[in-house]
Amino acid sequence: MTQKIPPEVENKLIRLQELQEQLRLLSLRRQQLEFQLREVEHALDQVKDLSADVELYKSTGYVMFRTSKEQIVDELTDKKETLELRLKTIEKQEKLVRKEFEELRRDLSKMLASTGTT
Repeated sequence: MTQKIPPEVENKLIRLQELQEQLRLLSLRRQQLEFQLREVEHALDQVKDLSADVELYKSTGYVMFRTSKEQIVDELTDKKETLELRLKTIEKQEKLVRKEFEELRRDLSKMLASTGTT
């Protein structure tokens, strides 16, 4: 004999799946930002170790431009700060979604236990 899942439970299950997918995407985005941040930090360390008179070039599309060490350090520092801010934002979103996911999961467990459909 099969039991029909109540519509309220079914809706919460769908929402739980949506939150799980949202968590997956946020986690993936966080990992991408962390990778980009590590790359920028590494480049910044490399450039800071160079002498001030060294010639540096920056690639923009298919064109390379000569630039100064100071300008490269400024650009990399700005990019680092932007990435750190984006990372903080993603981490906050991830924390909120994870909290909602866990609350919904607990709520669903209680509902299923009370209806005997576990």
